[in-house]
Parts: sequence; structure tokens; C-alpha cells
Amino acid sequence: MAPVITIEEAVDLAAACRAKGKRVVLANGCFDLLHVGHVRYLGAARSLGDVLLVALNGDAAVRRLKGPGRPLMPASERAELVGALAGVDAVLVFDDDRADALIARLRPDIHAKGTDYSEESVPEREAVLAAGGRVAIAGDPKAHATKDLIRTILERFAGSRS
Repeated sequence: MAPVITIEEAVDLAAACRAKGKRVVLANGCFDLLHVGHVRYLGAARSLGDVLLVALNGDAAVRRLKGPGRPLMPASERAELVGALAGVDAVLVFDDDRADALIARLRPDIHAKGTDYSEESVPEREAVLAAGGRVAIAGDPKAHATKDLIRTILERFAGSRS
């Protein structure tokens, strides 16, 4: 299980890894209801480098980004689930809607985003380039979404008592 670390610890870890010549990959997202798309995204992100740091949006940021009723699980539980995935080296929680400030501090070699983006459309692209890194798109085609999974659960179990 990967540790859940503070932003300061992540900054130190990234610097130590870079000093050893390791490529640091940063992936970020809400990871509100873990599904196969998340697993494939993080697996592909891990294959891009030597160390995978995963930054989760905090609860207030998820509410702002995803709307009322979200997140479904608190950040501490989301971080624990993501940290249990093979290939994840450390997990951290950040409170911003976007990862620009985090990227400026961590200076990852690669910032991996899912296939719902192109390299040009990644919101943090300029921050990554300014930090000396590159953007990469990782994962399988976007065919899985938390909102779709929530909809399926509601449709199948509406009115159910179990």
C-alpha cells in the first residue's frame, strides 16, 4: 500500500527521486468512485516513468468541480483506495481545483492526464512546461465515468431497500 503523504513530503520525495535520476510522473484527479477507467489510467501513467505520485482533489474541490452530492467518499478514503493500487508510489491530497501550483512545487518530469484530454487541452499544460516537464495522455479510451456509474446504480436500485 502506497503511503498518503503531505504536499511537503511529496516535494521532498520528488526531489530525492530526481536526484537519483528517476523520472517522476504525476497523475491527478478526483477518483470519487474508483472504477476500471481510473485503474487503467494510473497503470498507464505508471508505465511512463519510475515513480508515480497521485494527487487527489480534496473534498471542497470535488464539490466545486463535480457539484452537489459529491464527493461520494471523503478524501481520506479515496486516497486509501488509490494507494492500494499496484504501481502507485505515493498519494497526496490537494485543495485546489487545478494542479498548477502543485506542479510548480513538485516539478514532475511527466504530468499524465486521462484520454478525455489531448496534450494541448490539459488545463495544467503551461504549468508543466514552465516546470520543465512534459504532458502525456494515459489510459484507455474514455469509456468509463463516475457519473455514468452513479446513474447506472440509481437506475438499477431505485426503490430498492437493499
